[in-house]
Amino acid sequence: MTNLVLLTLGATLLAGLFVSLGVHAYSAGLAQRAALIERLAAEGAPEAPGRRRRFAGLDRRLRRTKLGRRIEVKLATTGLDLTPGEFFAYMLMAVAGVWLVSAALLAPFFGPVAGLIGLWAANAFLNWQRARRTERFINQLPELARILANATQAGLALRTAIGIAAEELEAPAGEELSRVADRLAVGHSIEEALGEIVERLPSRELVVLVSTLVLSARAGGAIVGSLRNLVVTLEQRKETRREIRTQLSQVTVTAYLVPAIGLGSLLLVDMMMPGALDRMTGALIGQTAVLIALGLFTLGFVLIRRLSKIDV
Repeated sequence: MTNLVLLTLGATLLAGLFVSLGVHAYSAGLAQRAALIERLAAEGAPEAPGRRRRFAGLDRRLRRTKLGRRIEVKLATTGLDLTPGEFFAYMLMAVAGVWLVSAALLAPFFGPVAGLIGLWAANAFLNWQRARRTERFINQLPELARILANATQAGLALRTAIGIAAEELEAPAGEELSRVADRLAVGHSIEEALGEIVERLPSRELVVLVSTLVLSARAGGAIVGSLRNLVVTLEQRKETRREIRTQLSQVTVTAYLVPAIGLGSLLLVDMMMPGALDRMTGALIGQTAVLIALGLFTLGFVLIRRLSKIDV
């Protein structure tokens, strides 16, 4: 009966989390639609206000702490339309739900373990979103270099060319270049404005492009020829990265299958011998064995991910 209550509470929390995320996605979509309609109408009226932020009190308190500032920096690099307070509240709801579900399905001992894994998963989600956004930005670099080269060849200044590229390209390149254009409009140098993009979305390709633009802005020279050559190089690197990612896809799937096999084994044991996990984790030696096994599975996951990580 206790397991059923815990399972019900955990499922309720997870359902509440999914509902909150759905409402957030729906409201964000409405705000984007209103902004798009306003932009197409071109009436000059101010843009429609964004969605109403939730957990405002928690967000204000969290921003004063070191943890809140770290979350804010990470969210800024991911492009997610979330405040630190909203992310922290959703993370706590997810951790509580996973804790209760794991305690009900497996054993009470696995509740705190699942909670710690949930905290790690939240941080891993932000890192994955940042890497995904960086990858999308890298894929747009050849088109960005091409637009800058064409605009510069037409006689436009580099600042004007950046503004044109911000309007032509989609997110995330369009968003990042809009920030650069805003910085340049208030008096920041090109080196400072472009350097912030490198800090938010670090990549070798972007460093090369920024270095080319900064050197050309400082010393002058044949920027058009440099950008043309850079377009060819970026296209080749883009194809190389795609080929490597395709060849390593099987290894990546294997890395995620390793912990999934461990979880499946626990569920299989509990189904074949009901109550076995409770008896096993009821003793110190059983808890130690479970922690060692989880550590080995985690080590296998990390090692496989490290071996499959190739920097191009």
